[in-house]
Amino acid sequence: MRQRTPVGLRIVLSLFLIWWSSLSGVSAQSLESRLQALDARSFSAKEVAIGQLVALGDGQVLPALRAMLDGKLYVQKSSKRIVIAEDAEGRNYAIRDALSEEDLGLASRREVSKIRINNTLRTVLRGAIAELGLFSPRPEVRQAAALEMLNQPSAETLEMLERVQRREQDPDVRATLELGWAASALEFGTPEQQLEAASILGSTLEREAYVLLQQHRDQASGALQVAIDDALERIELKRWFSSIVELGFFGLSLGAVLLLTAVGLAITFGVMGVINMAHGEMIMLGAYTTFVIQQLFPDWIDGSLLLAVPAAFLVSGGVGILIERTVIRALYGRPLETLLATFGISLVLQQAVRSIFGPLNQSVLTPSWMQGTWKLNGVLEFTFNRMAIILLVPLLLAGLMLLLKRSSFGLQMRAVTQNRSMAASMGIRTDWVDALTFGLGSGIAGVAGVAISQLTNVGPNLGQSYIIDSFMVVVFGGVGNLWGTLVGALTLGVVNKLLEPLSGAVMAKILVLVFIILFIQKRPRGLFALKGRFVEA
Repeated sequence: MRQRTPVGLRIVLSLFLIWWSSLSGVSAQSLESRLQALDARSFSAKEVAIGQLVALGDGQVLPALRAMLDGKLYVQKSSKRIVIAEDAEGRNYAIRDALSEEDLGLASRREVSKIRINNTLRTVLRGAIAELGLFSPRPEVRQAAALEMLNQPSAETLEMLERVQRREQDPDVRATLELGWAASALEFGTPEQQLEAASILGSTLEREAYVLLQQHRDQASGALQVAIDDALERIELKRWFSSIVELGFFGLSLGAVLLLTAVGLAITFGVMGVINMAHGEMIMLGAYTTFVIQQLFPDWIDGSLLLAVPAAFLVSGGVGILIERTVIRALYGRPLETLLATFGISLVLQQAVRSIFGPLNQSVLTPSWMQGTWKLNGVLEFTFNRMAIILLVPLLLAGLMLLLKRSSFGLQMRAVTQNRSMAASMGIRTDWVDALTFGLGSGIAGVAGVAISQLTNVGPNLGQSYIIDSFMVVVFGGVGNLWGTLVGALTLGVVNKLLEPLSGAVMAKILVLVFIILFIQKRPRGLFALKGRFVEA
């Protein structure tokens, strides 16, 4: 009886054929005819055909090899053309050329024949696809191929990865190749290679490395078990540290959002003594302004925020001035009535938005330059949209400080804050200072709405989610003090996110609220008290 060649030996022979073909050069045989050789009757002949295709070093054959691995590579019976087939309506296939990927329309199941493979060919195909990717001139293609080898460790890839590592110039690709080598060496390498592999895998936070080490911990013994335990301990420590950094980032981004929403409130509450319960609706108007701009300019999403920021400032600021001139001006000195009036205004604005835009939330698109993440390691990454909001905060504060310290309006506003009657006697129109101050605070709230629209959907109740937190930030930091608002917002944001894993989101908010209540009992004026007519009243 005829003895079958062992599977491992056949794989080694196949890879040797690939290597030998690459040394001997590419024959004059066309790429198309070599591709047609994949339709050979015997699996051994198909291995040879795969080796010849890899020897060409042409990435054009990658779609065909991937389709063959996925069971989607067929041959047209009439023309012997190699095609990639996908299921279509009825019992037909949607076919396209395996090389040019030209759409060839529909074909019935009788017109094409599937190129069949076995487990040995699947292993050879994975190695061939990875090798073609590793020798690509594009770093991103080589990186993807290296990651594929990390996910599919095998004995056959060890030598190839060592060879590729020596010639790789890109540091990121080389690091991934090293991890791929370690993944294969941990299971198939010599004892010395296994120890080195455990050390390499312990230096990364890639999820695949952690899973591999856990899988081999119970099977290992002696020095290898000690090395794996040490590697897992190092990974756990790095994971813990990364989780703290991630919570800090989320806390910082939450603090940035709270600061954006609270700065405007700090100005109106601190300078004018007005408890503005409609401040959340100014945030909502800014968010809807972003939505409207994107609807008006659907082809200019990437630049929509550049227009939305000043537009939201003007819209919310204009509404704020209108509210001050028609309602607030008659209620100065009566804080309870001001609170009730602005609460009523907030309900009116919410209903107006429902009538215009509908009660359902609207989605605001994120520009392409704010999409994606900055990946630091396998478990830690920062989203670009939150990073952009964090960077917006110092720009906004710098502009606001310049306005308050270097402009005529800022001088008048500070004069009215410190002594209204003296400012009026010096010729300052205190009523217009109040209106513009209220408009400034409302406009900044509109800018906060633009930022929030990049984190969540826009709805009529958007502002209600931030009004209470904004008041807590203002009271905690010190009424009317911008530096106190900055410190208060960042402190509450970070503390809230650090408490969430321990107590849950709801309990974290309760604990923060209890802390603020106790803190105000000790320091009624907040962290940084501001002297002025409102505080002294």
